[in-house]
Amino acid sequence: MTYIIDRRLNAKNKSTVNRQRFLKRYQSHIKKAVAEAITKRSITDIDKGEKISIPKRDISEPIFHHGPGGKRSTIHPGNKEFIAGDKLLRPKQNAGGGSGRGQASNSGDGMDEFVFQITQDEFLEFMFEDLELPYLVKKQLIKASSMQFVRSGVTSVGIPAKLNIIRSLRSAHARRIALGGVTRRKIKLLQHELDLLLLQPELVRDTQRIHELTQEITRLENRLKKIPFIDTFDLRYNNDVLQPKPSTSAVMFCLMDVSGSMTQTTKDMAKRFFILLYLFLKRNYERTDVVFIRHHTSAKEVNEEEFFYSRETGGTIVSSVLHEMSDIIKKRYSPSDWNIYAAQASDGDNWNDDSPVCRDLLVNDIMPKVQHYSYVEITPREHQALWYAYEQVKEQFSDQFSLQQITDVADIYPVFRKLFHRRAA
Repeated sequence: MTYIIDRRLNAKNKSTVNRQRFLKRYQSHIKKAVAEAITKRSITDIDKGEKISIPKRDISEPIFHHGPGGKRSTIHPGNKEFIAGDKLLRPKQNAGGGSGRGQASNSGDGMDEFVFQITQDEFLEFMFEDLELPYLVKKQLIKASSMQFVRSGVTSVGIPAKLNIIRSLRSAHARRIALGGVTRRKIKLLQHELDLLLLQPELVRDTQRIHELTQEITRLENRLKKIPFIDTFDLRYNNDVLQPKPSTSAVMFCLMDVSGSMTQTTKDMAKRFFILLYLFLKRNYERTDVVFIRHHTSAKEVNEEEFFYSRETGGTIVSSVLHEMSDIIKKRYSPSDWNIYAAQASDGDNWNDDSPVCRDLLVNDIMPKVQHYSYVEITPREHQALWYAYEQVKEQFSDQFSLQQITDVADIYPVFRKLFHRRAA
């Protein structure tokens, strides 16, 4: 009989390794559930964990068990309705018995009641998988928050764990060559003389000299053998020095239109987009500043709470927010030190005379300073003058400028992934 004993430190069905393997196997189901959850949740619950339902056909797992084995004889009870040779009618569709609670469908497939709970951290990991800030570069070592050990050659002092075997053997080999060089040359000369004497006829051969040469060669060879193969001063250790860890500094400008043309539904979709962006930045990047700017006829930098919950509104002049962003960059975020990003959300409504001003501001002032600029237009209507003005910016800065439209809540997450997908190196 075979006994299988689980000696892992974690209890059964709670192994961290098994959990990661399980998440990897069902990542397609989890990603789909995450995308659906984002569209259905309220703004305050967008980052919580989620229950994942796995289809029955995908949850079969190989198991170890004891089979019946050998030969068995069983007797099955008969019945009053059928005898041997009778033909059974096929059951009608959906007429099968059973007490299962799965959700049946007319296609024959259904969902099993198996539900798998993922944590908040796992939920965010799947939400932001394969996403990154585009074209992020390391500008300088500003406000380095951590240090790291960097390999810096070898040293003669260290701990056994950092022993460099190859360099140690190379040093030992060089020492043996240096210490035994003179002796080897003497042995070579004496051996040459001995060979010449041995070539002479025995009658005239100087046996006394041959004996002396043999003894001297033996003595010198013994001296070579006494040279240690490796000595303590041959040992070399990897040398690690502590250096500041390069930190990538980035700033994200969140520009949101709160004018009167933005309905409450449109504002909620804009807030959802910026909450996703904020969570993404805080989770994936340690050294990232976020600047929140709201605008209607005028623009104002606000804190996080006022950005998402203030009810202030007014007319629409989009250029005001671009002027405000440009002023903040000049005061606090030098392009030589910071990776600058911007994400703007609006319904596209703007004064016709102001749209060309926005285009000129972007082309001449902002775009040369930023790594990437994203514009999201939240409207089911036809595009207006602002979109067409931004299209001209897109023609000049095709890699740095992105345009996307959101018409429904379900579009927010797919659009977010398009804007911040991982670019090829």
